[in-house]
Amino acid sequence: MLKRLLIYTVLLSGFLTAQAQDPQLSQFYAAPLYLNPAFAGSALAPRVTVNYRNQWPALNANYITSIASFDTYSDKINSGFGLMVMNDAQFSNLKTLDVGFQYAYQVKVSEDVRVRAGMQASYVNRSVNYYNLVFNYDLNNGNVTPIYNDPVTDAGPRINYLDFSGGLLAYSDRVWGGISVHHLNRPDQSFSATAERLPMKISLQAGVKIPLMGWEFGNGLGYDMGKERSLSPAILYKRQGKFDQLDIGTYLTLDPITLGVWYRGIPIKQYDKGLNNHDALAFLVGYRQDNFSFGYSYDATISSLGMSTGGAHELSLSYTFDQLFDPKPNYKKRKKELSCPKF
Repeated sequence: MLKRLLIYTVLLSGFLTAQAQDPQLSQFYAAPLYLNPAFAGSALAPRVTVNYRNQWPALNANYITSIASFDTYSDKINSGFGLMVMNDAQFSNLKTLDVGFQYAYQVKVSEDVRVRAGMQASYVNRSVNYYNLVFNYDLNNGNVTPIYNDPVTDAGPRINYLDFSGGLLAYSDRVWGGISVHHLNRPDQSFSATAERLPMKISLQAGVKIPLMGWEFGNGLGYDMGKERSLSPAILYKRQGKFDQLDIGTYLTLDPITLGVWYRGIPIKQYDKGLNNHDALAFLVGYRQDNFSFGYSYDATISSLGMSTGGAHELSLSYTFDQLFDPKPNYKKRKKELSCPKF
């Protein structure tokens, strides 16, 4: 039995390490610390953010990702600090818990341009549970009943490792762009004796905010010049190992409402066997009132998996506290807060 268990461990870990990719979020600007460690402290005030994503809920092999983060900024030392906790569950049997600490330093290049450099150090726990799994070996022998049917005693191996990442970010009143590299040390995440190093993930982020100053509805009653009305086209390109992906779309902000639409994929690229690199169309609606932000998005699957997957549902909550150490008014405006969307 032990020998058989070891064989399963090697086979399963080989599959899992080959398939392991970082989770994706549609509301990536609602999870800034996950997107790029250079965003730590970018609100220029204490901020709490919570994200939840359930991908392919109609399938038994769905993916659930939860993220909670806190970051703040110190004007005296031009530095941002962040703490992010992420729990990722793939088909309930493979789980990853990531606790990351972030630091970002901000430099004023000119009156209009700021540059931020960030780093992240994470402690990661990864585990697999054999409960309710049927292996290829059993299928070949006509057995379709899971041989591991105790969720406690059939718990599989777990590993721990350190993970390091870094990023750069530049922005002005209207434009922002950044690059982040996760898994710089390429940690070994295999459950077997054979090393399987996690590929580095490279992300490029960019966008521009276009003010819509003259936008009014109906007869313009109640029109508030202090409310934001803007269009924000943006892109996010990610590459990890053999795989890459492009998110391209735009946000329309009519304060306090934000609407967004995104395409995820690379239409001109094909993988083996003629598979197209199409993933999803994402639709977003957000609401922001004072220090509070809420967002919901739905991913409509356009890949060969089809709509039977149930798409993906994503929620985000964020609250930015008033600056505790500088009670002067218009603090964030004076310090030039990042202009990228909050969803």
